[in-house]
Amino acid sequence: MAHRLSKITTRTGDAGDTGLGDGSRVSKDHPRVRALGELDELNSAIGVLLAEELPAEVTGLLGEVQHDLFDLGGELSIPGHAMLGDAQISRLDAAIEQWNAELPPLKEFILPGGTRAAALAHLTRTVCRRAERSVVALGEREKVSEAARRYLNRLSDVLFIAGRRLNRHAGRGDVQWRHERKKR
Repeated sequence: MAHRLSKITTRTGDAGDTGLGDGSRVSKDHPRVRALGELDELNSAIGVLLAEELPAEVTGLLGEVQHDLFDLGGELSIPGHAMLGDAQISRLDAAIEQWNAELPPLKEFILPGGTRAAALAHLTRTVCRRAERSVVALGEREKVSEAARRYLNRLSDVLFIAGRRLNRHAGRGDVQWRHERKKR
């Protein structure tokens, strides 16, 4: 690995195409490249969230998620390759169950907000949903693993619950949507 990234500027993509992990070349606007870019943005958004002071269990899980997203990027960069599986999805399911059990039931929709960390978790959730849509769109054209779609769907749930959990950790409640507010 030490020599794999020793040269960042290759100029091979100057004409608007890029190389995949299997050696093939596709347009930088190809749905596979778009999905890879959305995963990269999602991983970066998680990195910004991790720059906040977070409870250890949130930091730990999101650190693992960043590695999983790199694995998923590897999976997408080599058509037909699979790297994510039930173990990674089960890790997210366990966090969903544990974290959600510690929160009061929702009686109304909530708005993204509260603390900065919670707002970043919600923003990251929306980036996750966009990445999921890109992976689904790719799957309509080419083979994408079921685990990839399931993972991103679960991850957006984790991020939603994390936003609620981070507000609660800071002593704040959810920001309730007031659907019956006076309209001007």
